[in-house]
Amino acid sequence: MSFLDNLESNLKSLEARDEAQGRRTAEDRTAERARALAIAPWADKLRKGAFTEELLRQATRLGHARRTKVRISWIGAVLRLEAGERRLELRPTPEGITAVFAERQVEQKAGPVDLEGSAEALAREWIG
Repeated sequence: MSFLDNLESNLKSLEARDEAQGRRTAEDRTAERARALAIAPWADKLRKGAFTEELLRQATRLGHARRTKVRISWIGAVLRLEAGERRLELRPTPEGITAVFAERQVEQKAGPVDLEGSAEALAREWIG
């Protein structure tokens, strides 16, 4: 096989690989869009609901009582609360909202959240 034949073969294989990656990227975008549409109603309830407002109020109150600053941030559709080494993330999923408890960057437990339930109970469970 000559140098030019080898070069042509390499170029063809690179083109084929690029096309395959392009298809996967389109499939990934489609899957990501479908997931975003599935979680959208839950993300909206989380962002605008009374439960979240009460949770933020209670977490701040409990953190103040412990002399711990509660940092609140939204990362996309995820609500993250941090106090010292503890972290609580409320993640919307197609099935509902999941609370993920972590300490020292290690996830300890996760479970579903009832948006009609007690926000104070969730805050107390998180802060301890």
